[in-house]
Amino acid sequence: MSGTLEKIARGLDAIVEACGWVAAWTGFALVLVMAGNVLMRYVFSTGSVAMQELEWHLMAPLTLLCIAYTIKHEGHVRVDIFYARLPRRVRQSIDLFSALCVVALSVIVIVLSWRYVMQSYRIAEGSPDPGGLPYRFIIKAMIPAGFALLLLQSLAASLRALIPFLGGEAEPPAQVPANARQ
Repeated sequence: MSGTLEKIARGLDAIVEACGWVAAWTGFALVLVMAGNVLMRYVFSTGSVAMQELEWHLMAPLTLLCIAYTIKHEGHVRVDIFYARLPRRVRQSIDLFSALCVVALSVIVIVLSWRYVMQSYRIAEGSPDPGGLPYRFIIKAMIPAGFALLLLQSLAASLRALIPFLGGEAEPPAQVPANARQ
């Protein structure tokens, strides 16, 4: 049973890993767009509303789609002062409870944001600024997409946290090198 749960968790991890890797490339695109905007503004004394809006259109997938990727790689901020001193079974219970809470939160955000995205799609919402970008629903769709990835990562964490309660042996989390911690 625990082998099946771990296999499912690894499949979910692979989806999050691939999406996070793709979304991370939007950071490179964002740097290029920002550099181009600065170059156009200060060297050629011109600019584009669409290019300025593209900056935050690239920031949305970068932040929202990389949340799950960051958590998967334990790059998030965590307070371990008390957690590390607790008995192993209590820590396992906390891990399961917190993963299930994130699953619930992700589902709530997806459900609540879906109507927001669909309303934007139905009215063909675009930028209110002249020369701005059309299809505002695409950037708004990053909200449920990002939380869907977080849901997948939280399901993987929930499955892994459940293994010790079913009699299996939990794999220790990947260790972050001490010099990488801030």
